[in-house]
Amino acid sequence: MKSNWNVFIGVCVGAVLGFAVGQHLGAKAPLATPIKGAQANSPTAPAAALPPGSDTIYKVILGDAPMKGEAEAKVTIVEWSDFQCPYCGRVIDTLKQVERNYGSDVRFVFKHNPLPMHPDAPGAAKASIAAWRQGKFWEMHDKLFEANVARGSLSRAAVEKMAADIGLDLERFRTDLEASETQDILRSDQAQAAKLGATGTPFFFVNGARISGALPYESFKAVIDLQLKRAAQSLASGVSRKELYDDLIKNGIDAPPVPPQQAPPPPQARNVDPGDGPWTGAKKPKVTIVEWSDFQCPFCGRVEPTLRQILDTYKNEVRVVWRNEPLSFHPNAMPAAKAAMAAAKQGKFWEMHDLMFVHQQDLSDAKYEEWAKQIGLNVARWKADKESPEIATVISKDSSYGQSVGADGTPSFFINGKFISGAMPFDTFKTVIDEQIKKADEMLKKGTRQDKLYETLVAENVKAGAPTAQAAPAAEQKFKVEVGNAPARGPKNAPVTIVEWSDFQCPFCSRVEPTLKQIENDYKGKVRIIWKNQPLSFHPNAMPAAEAAMAAYEQGNDKFWAMHDKLFANQQQLSPQYYEQVAQEIGLDLGKFKASLEAHRAQSSIQADMTAGSALGASGTPTFFINGRRLVGALPFDSFKQVIDAELAAKVAKK
Repeated sequence: MKSNWNVFIGVCVGAVLGFAVGQHLGAKAPLATPIKGAQANSPTAPAAALPPGSDTIYKVILGDAPMKGEAEAKVTIVEWSDFQCPYCGRVIDTLKQVERNYGSDVRFVFKHNPLPMHPDAPGAAKASIAAWRQGKFWEMHDKLFEANVARGSLSRAAVEKMAADIGLDLERFRTDLEASETQDILRSDQAQAAKLGATGTPFFFVNGARISGALPYESFKAVIDLQLKRAAQSLASGVSRKELYDDLIKNGIDAPPVPPQQAPPPPQARNVDPGDGPWTGAKKPKVTIVEWSDFQCPFCGRVEPTLRQILDTYKNEVRVVWRNEPLSFHPNAMPAAKAAMAAAKQGKFWEMHDLMFVHQQDLSDAKYEEWAKQIGLNVARWKADKESPEIATVISKDSSYGQSVGADGTPSFFINGKFISGAMPFDTFKTVIDEQIKKADEMLKKGTRQDKLYETLVAENVKAGAPTAQAAPAAEQKFKVEVGNAPARGPKNAPVTIVEWSDFQCPFCSRVEPTLKQIENDYKGKVRIIWKNQPLSFHPNAMPAAEAAMAAYEQGNDKFWAMHDKLFANQQQLSPQYYEQVAQEIGLDLGKFKASLEAHRAQSSIQADMTAGSALGASGTPTFFINGRRLVGALPFDSFKQVIDAELAAKVAKK
């Protein structure tokens, strides 16, 4: 089959997926300059603790965005938000409290970052922009968040009713909703958010000082009070109110500093059957790339231009084979996979594939049908195939087989059996492809038949035994990891400390739990395990589960681990009802437990964990630091063993 892989457009912004490698966006930035000590006349911090990361100023350009409050306010709060995000809904009351308490001293600026795991978020964002064009952004904003908090609908019909309720011209509203300029605003806001490192929602910059997440009022107050002092100093030096904001951010950084990155491990080799699914590229390939992918995954979208570059560079030598891995937390992934495989039945898989990735934010049944007509399918036949048990079985088998060979996240690639995980750059693929082409040429010269070339190369790669452990060499940089007052298991004086950033809803975090238990059993008295929270934004139950676990921690370290074990053992049951059930089972004081949850008492410590983890490169889950050495993902026991043994040997050598 031939591909129609056109230029991939659009900005993909989202949180790191599973253990896939997350990339820091933006050019190399200068080291951040903290507020404290940055200048001789810098104010001292207020008594209340500042949220992690808020002591650095970013240069946040306002542009022509919706604004509420005095244009010359002393403090400007720029918010990146998502109308379907539950945390964005939760922080609304806090922002209202800020507005009441600070009055004309504070103004609010709104920017959009609809996350890919929230299917109604882009439409809601467009509705607010269309309302803005009629001077009613904040009225629509309030309506959308009222629906968010009440868990109401944000469908097209629902937002049109909201538009009518606030008195908009509906015909003009519908036109603006579909206008290309509206989509351009979303892309521009998302690109700016990505550059600034504001990849989750809600995300705030207070006169350039960042606050990540739905933190309590006290956290905002600490930052605002400090920024009021900075504003007062600028005004006292002669800066006008009109120039105040620009003066306060003029020395800010444009992007977060990029932490040192661990070099990827040598590719593992596995015996992977490419199957007989859709493929594109060379008819007689020297290299076969088998890809497990998901049409809603932002990282799968991000790697598309790289795959196009590979096919253009190696026209007669490489083929790419598609296999399906629709992830459960992407609601549009399975319907999209069925629509694409139904197109494959009529020889048009790649045409449908390209449209889905180019329009990844618009995945819906209506769009699939529109695209089916556009690429010339027999629509009646396509509809029947899409819902057939045959296609459902093909997708299920792809997914199950992918799991069995280690394609746990998306995108995952096997290059003649050599494994590459994540949206890696072209050069990462090129190194392996060039090596495999050289091997293929040698085999063909020795008489290997073309139809046996793939299985011969894969067998040799597996036999060669590429290293399977993602362990750090002895000279690798160690990270300084603060433990703080976190849940811990194992002796305090253990020679090896493993600090884990994890997410109770993440399937990979659950998968690694038996490995951690094996480590504790095999290294009794020698290993201490520390828990840190990193609830990912596309896991709706992750933050509430983290709050439940930390509420249990308030009643004792052993209670945390009892709750932790129950949450991972029954990961599919995560819900407020289940947290209360577990609280009873493990003997918590229910009154104290409920009070902690209702007050969101653990949120500030959870957000502190998240910020600290992101600064260390632990923005995906699970991520581990073994005496400061970083390991990423649900790796096998041997990967941990290699690092632990090296650390124990180093301790002995020092004595």
